Amino acid sequence: MILMKDIVRDGDPVLRKVAEKLTFPLSDHYQKLAEDMMEYLINSQDPEIAKKHQLRAGVGLAAPQVGKSVQMASLLVPNDQNEIVFKETIVNPEILSESVRQACLSEGEGCLSVDKVIDGYVPRPDKLKIHYYTVDGEEKTINLKDYPAIVASHEIEHLRGHLFYDRIDKQNPFKLDDDTVLIY
Repeated sequence: MILMKDIVRDGDPVLRKVAEKLTFPLSDHYQKLAEDMMEYLINSQDPEIAKKHQLRAGVGLAAPQVGKSVQMASLLVPNDQNEIVFKETIVNPEILSESVRQACLSEGEGCLSVDKVIDGYVPRPDKLKIHYYTVDGEEKTINLKDYPAIVASHEIEHLRGHLFYDRIDKQNPFKLDDDTVLIY
């Protein structure tokens, strides 16, 4: 079981490396890693389990965040009614296209690997088309919009060695283009 002590923190070089692509079939080690990452997200979204194990809630977790520089990330994205709208561990993801229109979370973003609050809007594409493989090696292409697109973008950027605050405008952290979608 992954706990907060297992999450790599900002400053660790693994978070700034471009992660290696995985080959299929995935080894037992990487199959287990995928299970453990998704289990963390499930547990972190359950208030009782999260409190018992002192887990910070997460909607995404990338392999570099647990010290493995490989292109794998788990996503467990709920909607406003806490119904899961996207649940998948994505392997070797590629963004095929993205919208010109940007979106961002009204309260900004956070990250399990970043312990401090960093204020500012994090503009990302409002729509993404992503190609990836499942843990079983099934090839998929999906379209995501709004919150699920933001979560996927955040996690895929972990695999490229970027952190959310890299996208915040340092001069004017709350500046947005007029057509940016604010998600509450």
